[in-house]
Amino acid sequence: MSPRARRGGLSPARRLIIILASAAATLAAAVVLFLVWAVWSYQGPGPAAKSGDVTVVMLRKGAGVSEIASTLERAGVVRSDAIFAAAAQITGAARTLKAGEYEFKSRASMASILDDIRDGRIVVHQITVPEGMTSEAVVEALAAKSELTGDAPAPPEGSILPETYQFERGEDRAAVLKRMMDAREELLGLLWSKRQPGLPIATPDEAVTLASIVEKETGVASERPRVAAVFVNRLRAGMRLESDPTIIYGLTGGKPLGRGLRASELAAPNPYNTYQIDGLPPTPIANPGRAALAAVLDPPGSDALFFVADGTGGHVFAATYEEHLKNVERWRAIERKREVEVLKDRAKALKER
Repeated sequence: MSPRARRGGLSPARRLIIILASAAATLAAAVVLFLVWAVWSYQGPGPAAKSGDVTVVMLRKGAGVSEIASTLERAGVVRSDAIFAAAAQITGAARTLKAGEYEFKSRASMASILDDIRDGRIVVHQITVPEGMTSEAVVEALAAKSELTGDAPAPPEGSILPETYQFERGEDRAAVLKRMMDAREELLGLLWSKRQPGLPIATPDEAVTLASIVEKETGVASERPRVAAVFVNRLRAGMRLESDPTIIYGLTGGKPLGRGLRASELAAPNPYNTYQIDGLPPTPIANPGRAALAAVLDPPGSDALFFVADGTGGHVFAATYEEHLKNVERWRAIERKREVEVLKDRAKALKER
């Protein structure tokens, strides 16, 4: 036995082996801990939102994986841009990450965030164009959407299809408006190709004009076909349409008049005064919806030539002028009764002061 062995010492070689083994074990433990942390960072809950329940992040078009990862870390939705970038590469998602506006829930996992960006689950905004809205009002509504960019001039009246349209943040207003116009063009082409034969409407543009009048005459969806039938019957008979909304459009461009029409306005020359002109006005008076367009191109069979308000929000229809006069008188009686009630309410309010 050597003197070193007798003293219980270790040889330099053995000491080196022990040191290396210890270092390897420490390194292995560190690697395991890092992997555990990386997996937890990827699959576990993410950071809490800085404010509220969600965090909105904009990812620039053309941004690479590193920029996207850095943007997410700065926004506080992932803990490590390096782990996100590595995960994107390992999963193959790096080649398909999509730009846009994203909304991430507080504490969303990195895995779910990566899935959202890979699948392009961007925030979708929307704008609703009600039936009967004018083109100028539609452009004003687009201008009020701060998520959109650019300008859009008002298109011709009646060229927009009232619907709900989706758009992305940063999209051009003119592009959204074009979708509205393309939708109307497509629908009109389809309805025109299936139109009822023998209609007193020569062109698709005339159909839109008549549909816009139907749209403004009634707010009751179920009445559109009956109102359309009345106007089609009047055109066939060579009668004037005598529609109040057309006069209002000639006076205000489609903005609310705020009062009833005066007798002088009914009698005044106006290209849109269908009490004074034959046939249709020169342009639509609003943007009609699907139901109104369908109604004028396939109206129901009817002998009605007149209609007047019935006091319930709808209308009552008549085939003869005599019957119509009776309906008008009933409507005027309702109006007089309402006026009396208004006066009574005012008097009561004054007494209670």
